[in-house]
Amino acid sequence: MADLAVTTNILGFLCANLPRWSRIRGNGLCTEEGLFRCLQRCISSLPAAEMATPGDDIQVKEIDKRASGQAFEVILAAPTPDAKGEFPLSPPKKKDLSLEEIQRKLEAAEERRKSHEAEVLKHLAEKREHEKEVLRKAMEDNNNFSKIAEEKLNQKMEANKENKEALQAAMSEKFKEKDKKLEEVRAKKETKEGCAEASEN
Repeated sequence: MADLAVTTNILGFLCANLPRWSRIRGNGLCTEEGLFRCLQRCISSLPAAEMATPGDDIQVKEIDKRASGQAFEVILAAPTPDAKGEFPLSPPKKKDLSLEEIQRKLEAAEERRKSHEAEVLKHLAEKREHEKEVLRKAMEDNNNFSKIAEEKLNQKMEANKENKEALQAAMSEKFKEKDKKLEEVRAKKETKEGCAEASEN
């Protein structure tokens, strides 16, 4: 409360001396430094009788004046016991709610709860659906991979079988050629031996 009274008194002092400040020449009154200098000039130009505010709640006394600056002492008056602040000390009491208002608030809270619950369930359902879709796609990819691998294996086995049959046919043909040559050699030998026996007789 004392801080509020001090602020009010300072504002009153500033407003009371505003016409005097507006007559002071110089630039930069809108800046903080310019306003402070203006305040210094006003206070230093006041006589001792005018140093108090209209309510005598604040007094400004000059302490020291030098070429480098000026010092002041601000004296605040003690707050009067009958002074009333603008803000109440205790918060305002809440008005009593009627049964209809309480019921309406409970229904609104129930609606919010149901809405939140529905939102959570919807989110969970979407998450489960996404998981099912991912699992289905993974199984489909796995099945496709297995099918492709099986087809490649069958093709490889078929190629091996064809190669084996071709190799066996080539070897069989080679053996037949060899047997044919052996038969020719044997026939020549027998013919030679038969000719030799005939010439001896």
